[in-house]
Amino acid sequence: MSLFASFLAIPFPNIDPVALQLGPIAVKWYGLAYMAGLLIGWFYIRRLIGNNTLWPSGKPPFGVEKTDDLLFFMTLGVVLGGRLGFVLLYEPLYYLAHPLEIVQVWRGGMSFHGALIGCGIAIVAFARRNGLSPWSPMDMCAAAVPIGLFFGRIANFINGELFGRPTSVPWGMVFPEAMYQYASIEPTPRHPSQLYEAIFEGLVLFLVLRWMTHRAHALRSPGLVSGAFLLGYGLARSFCEFFRQPDPLHPLTVGILTPGIAYSFPMILAGLYLIWRARTRPVPQTT
Repeated sequence: MSLFASFLAIPFPNIDPVALQLGPIAVKWYGLAYMAGLLIGWFYIRRLIGNNTLWPSGKPPFGVEKTDDLLFFMTLGVVLGGRLGFVLLYEPLYYLAHPLEIVQVWRGGMSFHGALIGCGIAIVAFARRNGLSPWSPMDMCAAAVPIGLFFGRIANFINGELFGRPTSVPWGMVFPEAMYQYASIEPTPRHPSQLYEAIFEGLVLFLVLRWMTHRAHALRSPGLVSGAFLLGYGLARSFCEFFRQPDPLHPLTVGILTPGIAYSFPMILAGLYLIWRARTRPVPQTT
């Protein structure tokens, strides 16, 4: 990439990753993004439960008072699943050599696919505790997850991490973090792939699922929203992977294949199955 092209690139805003400093305690944008995603998602689920017209026979699967319990289970699923997923799926050898760092979540390193598995387990545990089928709670959480994805990807952008591949598009940015990994070709304009993911995995997917829940009455077919989320996220993530800089050392980085695509492929298959399952089961009639 020429120096002239680098000069024309949009400068990275270099926002401080620490949103608030309270003495020795640093509150980071990344942590605030997780908190915002969980709390806004909790509020959104309460709204879904409170809208009787969305549910079979006009009756939600459980009362709004149980959403606090669901938030607790989801928080555990996100934090534990996200961290263990990152350790096992992306950096197993490093953490095998540094096991004490596994619990240091404040240093970063979370995996969406790990958080997804963790949340799935958490929802099943919540359902069993309350004597419920897991499908409707899973559908509600699936409808709310893109909110957290949007904030999480914005936090990735603020941190300057998970940047994109080199590009000549007019909105290419020079990411300072890339200097540490690709010093031989930096400074070079790159896709702001975090923003692409915020748009497609967050905003677009949320709007699609919102249309399904409020216009197509998808919550009346348990498992349908969950399937649509898995399919939609898998496709959106795989598309954005073509603009995101892959990890060259990961064993699943082979040709056009990246870890993100490889881990999303089972989601796509599972999503198609859940959609088929929900569509072939009878829909309860409303009264």
